[in-house]
Amino acid sequence: MKILHLNASTRGPQSESLAVAQKVIETLGSASQIEVDSFDLFGDDLPAFDADAVGGKMALFTGAEATPAQKQAWETVKAVFERFAAADVYVLNVPLWNNGIPYVLKQFIDVVTQPGWTFGFDMEKGYTGLMTGKRAFVVYASGVYHENVPANFGSDFATPYLDDWFKFIGVHDIEHIHVAPTVVNADFASTKAAALAEAEAKAKQLLAAA
Repeated sequence: MKILHLNASTRGPQSESLAVAQKVIETLGSASQIEVDSFDLFGDDLPAFDADAVGGKMALFTGAEATPAQKQAWETVKAVFERFAAADVYVLNVPLWNNGIPYVLKQFIDVVTQPGWTFGFDMEKGYTGLMTGKRAFVVYASGVYHENVPANFGSDFATPYLDDWFKFIGVHDIEHIHVAPTVVNADFASTKAAALAEAEAKAKQLLAAA
């Protein structure tokens, strides 16, 4: 089992989403041989999908001659996609930023979500996800927002966005785990313990199904 772990947190050992994501990985590794590819989206080399990358993409699709810079940019983008495509299981830890996902995770999504790679398109049938047979675990952390909180305490656009994106690319087996709230919480220890237990249980369900 090859796992791609995408860390979208800046907080290192203090990240609560990271701690719960690590519980998923630890549990999967306790009963199965795993290979973990860890991608720190803030710390590792994540290419920009800039003018050269777009130019390389369009040259490929139109048959035009790409410039050396465009070719290099497109190869860099492709290398990130190949890491993504090689995984059997995706584990993401995602802090809620301004009711949504951190910008680097959106950047990663825009890099790998390319026609012919993660999705196909038919004029009559529309889009088809190509990343079938894979599974995903997404761990979310938020300091104030949590389920059923009043509207003036925030919103969660991260969970539906990532659920929709995974399904768009063909990944339909998705587990969403929330550890929240992390700050406005008189008993965060119990909240975290529950999230860790949920992460372990859901990872064990995957192992049982496999």
